[in-house]
Amino acid sequence: MERTDLPELHFITPIQNLASILQHGILSHRRAEQLPHDSVANAEVQDRRQVKMVPGGRPLHEYVNLYLCARNPMMFLRQDAHPQLCVLRVSTGVLDLPGVVVTDGNAASGPTAFYPSPAGLAYLDAGLIFAVYWTDPDPIVQTRKKRAKCAEVLVPDRVDPQLILGAYVSSSDAGRTLQVAAPDLNLTVNAHLFFA
Repeated sequence: MERTDLPELHFITPIQNLASILQHGILSHRRAEQLPHDSVANAEVQDRRQVKMVPGGRPLHEYVNLYLCARNPMMFLRQDAHPQLCVLRVSTGVLDLPGVVVTDGNAASGPTAFYPSPAGLAYLDAGLIFAVYWTDPDPIVQTRKKRAKCAEVLVPDRVDPQLILGAYVSSSDAGRTLQVAAPDLNLTVNAHLFFA
């Protein structure tokens, strides 16, 4: 993947969290535990992430996990909750922050590789990450595609609110909810991103 292939990064969150995010930034799992918030995280996956160490770095829960593409298996599992969710659009400027790591798949998955940012983007497969679907008749290939769709950019501790470019929502109704929570945030309706 070339850096020019990546216009923005994504963070999936309940709209209800926006006021806190715009005040404190997008926080790592560890830091977010200190504040009241709603979570879309899968408990089983979080159990795996809690014990995972980033090679040469810190515990995975000490990083903010941004997706390269939010239309992924995580979003698919949460598609029924789409009216309450938004996807924050985050500047690719985070790629140049100290200690940032990119992964070629879901960071909790055993086969996933970790690379320093931004040079590590060269090891990522844009075709798999931005594919519309990850299904495949071969279950081994499908597992590989599914893992790649969840490629991540891991940012230590927090992402500053100034790096948030805007938000996607699934519908006009969700957009109205978002405008109440964050009236100054640039808003785009994109039902496709939410499988809606």
